[in-house]
Amino acid sequence: MSDAVNVDLGARSYDVLIGQGLLARVGELIAPFAKTKRVFIVTDQNVARLHRPALVATLDAAGLKNWTITLPPGEGSKSFSGLEMLTRHLLQAGVERSDLIIAFGGGVIGDLAGLAAGIVKRGLDFAQIPTTLLAQVDSSVGGKTAIDTPEGKNLIGLFHQPRLVIADTGVLQTLPERELRAGYAEIVKIGLINDAPFFEWCEANAAAFLAQAPAAQAPRQHAIRHAVAAKAAIVAADEREAGQRALLNLGHTFAHALEAHSAYDGALLHGEAVAAGMSLAFHYSAKLGLAPRTDADRVTAHLTAAGFITDLRKLPGAPFDAQALAKLMAADKKNESAALTLILVRGIGQAFVQKRADEISLLAFLEEQTHV
Repeated sequence: MSDAVNVDLGARSYDVLIGQGLLARVGELIAPFAKTKRVFIVTDQNVARLHRPALVATLDAAGLKNWTITLPPGEGSKSFSGLEMLTRHLLQAGVERSDLIIAFGGGVIGDLAGLAAGIVKRGLDFAQIPTTLLAQVDSSVGGKTAIDTPEGKNLIGLFHQPRLVIADTGVLQTLPERELRAGYAEIVKIGLINDAPFFEWCEANAAAFLAQAPAAQAPRQHAIRHAVAAKAAIVAADEREAGQRALLNLGHTFAHALEAHSAYDGALLHGEAVAAGMSLAFHYSAKLGLAPRTDADRVTAHLTAAGFITDLRKLPGAPFDAQALAKLMAADKKNESAALTLILVRGIGQAFVQKRADEISLLAFLEEQTHV
């Protein structure tokens, strides 16, 4: 069984297909969007080793001529050098404006291939085939594409919506446990933003969801569809993050600073940083008197039970410098008029945008959290 979630953007609407076994049907599903019957697969070495033969077979069966560009795995490819490498490979391979690019991998590949598709020859169509849980529930949906710089994460990019997203939940069976858990952070996030009953579902079902067993398929299908539908509704209402879409960044201002502090060296996965960031957002909100401390403790307890580290003194990449983190947060792309914007909460399921956040109290909070 598979589900289809529509991202309603008028003439640029597209479907997110979710289900087990979809990889074998990619050729037929993607053929209507391959106008020239030529597709360029962008992937990384790990995904290519595990899943490229199956993808090529289904494209061949559909009569789609295909080329594969394989990049090194990891956040390091999501950079100016990685973007240059990819765009030059596409041009040297003779990519044409009417060809289709397939982003086949996790969030790094999706962000990088989507950005390349948006700028090569002033824009090509692309499709997302996310192979990690994090990419399936978050980064493949919504059209955000970007690369990182030393100044911060995702600061160079553009909005470029895909034509189709195909999320085969079966490929998650090959995902390392740590990567699976990292993606779960983005699922929990949906409940914490505006859906307290779904957070309760997460509390009750996290262990079954994260188990590497056939019984995990049902809770995964449910949670992935729920998270994608929630994000699709927000994107449809606010495509370019002028309002409520900013709520999807709950925990991310903290998380992006943590990742940048670690120089994107791979020691800290994005989802791990997001989990720590959400815990920080709740505890900072509680410190300001905006949210009950009991809610903050409950969120941290669930994330810890799911296997996350939320203590900055123990997080991969530690020790963290509070002033460096504050400086990185001040460079966040959500900020306006040189003033800090944070996503804070009034409780579980009650996130809101706090503009002109108090940087002095934030620094004091970060110093408390990083003090050994």
